[in-house]
Amino acid sequence: MTSIRRWLLGWLIFGMAAASGVAGYGIFHTAREEASELFDYELRTVALSLPSNLQGPSDVEHRSPDLGDLADDRVVIEIWDRAGKLVYHSMQVPMFARLREGYSTVERGEYHWRAFGLQQPDRYIQVAQPVSVREDLALTLALHTLWPLGLLLPVTIVLVLLVVARGLAPIGSLSRALATRSIDSLEPLRLDGAVPVEIRPLVEALNDLLKRLNTASQAQRTFIADAAHELRSPLAALKLQLQAASRDGTLKGEGQALERVEERVNRIIHLVQQLLTLAREDAHPVTSMVPVSLRRIGEQAVGDFSLLAETKEIDLGLECEQARTPGDPYTVLAEPHGMTVLLGNLINNAIRHTPRGGKVDVVLKRSGNQVGVEVVDSGSGIPEPELERVFDRFYRGEEAQGEGSGLGLAIVSRIAQRHQMTLALRNNAGRSGLCVDVFGLTAYEA
Repeated sequence: MTSIRRWLLGWLIFGMAAASGVAGYGIFHTAREEASELFDYELRTVALSLPSNLQGPSDVEHRSPDLGDLADDRVVIEIWDRAGKLVYHSMQVPMFARLREGYSTVERGEYHWRAFGLQQPDRYIQVAQPVSVREDLALTLALHTLWPLGLLLPVTIVLVLLVVARGLAPIGSLSRALATRSIDSLEPLRLDGAVPVEIRPLVEALNDLLKRLNTASQAQRTFIADAAHELRSPLAALKLQLQAASRDGTLKGEGQALERVEERVNRIIHLVQQLLTLAREDAHPVTSMVPVSLRRIGEQAVGDFSLLAETKEIDLGLECEQARTPGDPYTVLAEPHGMTVLLGNLINNAIRHTPRGGKVDVVLKRSGNQVGVEVVDSGSGIPEPELERVFDRFYRGEEAQGEGSGLGLAIVSRIAQRHQMTLALRNNAGRSGLCVDVFGLTAYEA
């Protein structure tokens, strides 16, 4: 995968390194050439500065000219008189043959020497110096000229890293803004003055896409809601007519056939109601949280399904664990209608899948500042491989019984997601039945 950051950093750093290498090479060789010229000038200066009385064996044995720092650089001095006789020679090196006047380079043994000859009226002066000494000194001087470049390169690389990171920061901010968005959040991205001009077309294109997606999603939700609403009314009327015809005898047929027809109608009505609830939940992705008593909602839900539980001889009850007071309302920040639908679907599912004479418990619980609810039944439970799939819409297990539509747990999952709660299903340990745990509501302290 191509990375703009790596591409920019790679080429910028490579370019700076290559430019610095070329510049360093040029500076190094220029410095060496200038140092060589400087040493030639020093040889000429030495030749011109030699005293006129520097001659004779006594001078050779007892006195050397004051050459300053050049004495350590093995400078060889030779002087011939007007007659061509050698009258002075440095002791520390062998003698050279008399060379031509001016600059010249000669080889002496394993070494090369740089020499300068100067003809004066009464003598000829020749000054020589090893080329290796000159090169060592020139190399030292050239390296001294390169240290600012060596310091500038890492500083420039760090500056490039910071500048590239700063320049690409808006793209990172845009990515994080999109990554942290809810799946239902289709509002346009907000533009401010900090957004670079180069990124504005991308943001505007994303906003246009979000707008079109929001329109399509809204149209889909509206269609589902309208279809469910339009289907619910005629189905309810059909059920009423079926019941009326069954009572007055105008509908003739076997009792089992009528029961099957009524069962199918009830199932279709339940499906339409679930579709309408799911469409309503999808149409309100943003939840308005208000203080609500979870205990009151639980008592109301248990009361609403008590008749259905009595019909199946199921023991339906509400329990309160970790209550702070005997009448603890378990007040939480939630959306009242959503919590009512959530508990209603959980209790309805538990009753439908619990055999006659079973038990369903609705348990309110606390843990620190978090409040949740468990619905525990004594039914057949769910096979372990199907625990993750039961949240899919219209999915019903192979062993599912009753008039379920496969939307109950999907609606519960949708509401839990809106409230940022954790939803977990597990089979009861050591006994039959299923436990649905919904936890993560924030307790409200008045």
